[in-house]
Amino acid sequence: MKLSVITICYNSEKVIRKTIESVLEQDYDGEVEYHIVDGASEDKTVEIAESYRTQFEHKGYTYIITSEPDNGIYDAMNKGILRSTGDVIGIINSGDWYEPIALSTVAKTFSDEHFDMFYADINLIKTDGSVLVKHSKNDRFPTSRHWNHPTSFVAKKVYDELGIFLCEGIHDDFEFLLRVKKANKKIVIKNIVLANFVTGGTSNTKNIKKAVSRIKDRYKCYRNNGYCPLYMLECIGIEIAKFLLS
Repeated sequence: MKLSVITICYNSEKVIRKTIESVLEQDYDGEVEYHIVDGASEDKTVEIAESYRTQFEHKGYTYIITSEPDNGIYDAMNKGILRSTGDVIGIINSGDWYEPIALSTVAKTFSDEHFDMFYADINLIKTDGSVLVKHSKNDRFPTSRHWNHPTSFVAKKVYDELGIFLCEGIHDDFEFLLRVKKANKKIVIKNIVLANFVTGGTSNTKNIKKAVSRIKDRYKCYRNNGYCPLYMLECIGIEIAKFLLS
């Protein structure tokens, strides 16, 4: 099988090396296509990415770098998805990184269970350097509490059928998960850490005004997929948890 991996980035010269090197360090010896989707960075992001080209050639992974303006992170992700030709597609953003067994675990699981979507546990790395493992679970009642986007891999046929990200808010990835669940697609979970995520980004900023905006954005994802108004309580609970844990 062929795996496609996407990294989106913009002015990421300080953090992109760790992400790229985590793909180089994979123990998977099958076919891999790695897309760097850059949003026309003004720093050395693209130069740094280009410096790894020979190493990817030696690894045997296809390495594709594009740099052009985009309309935000989900537009960049959509570009990567539409350019990908693998059977399964994963997205690891600049600054986050995979564990060495990530791709081999995904490939074996897909071969054994033919999932539509897969995700696993993740290390949440806080600003003080402490690490919290966020476990994955396929909840009966949908929530993002047990879902980890950096560990998510989706069969390309699912994107072909259900569409790509809507580019309507900062929770477009969660909205896609709700679409997958609504369509009763096969979701497979592995309780093993496959990626690392550094907290403190847009979805974790400690600010009341931004928290309210995130609540509204997440709630819209639920309502657009036909879930009841009580999910507003879930949206509020998620933001309270972020304030306590960050």
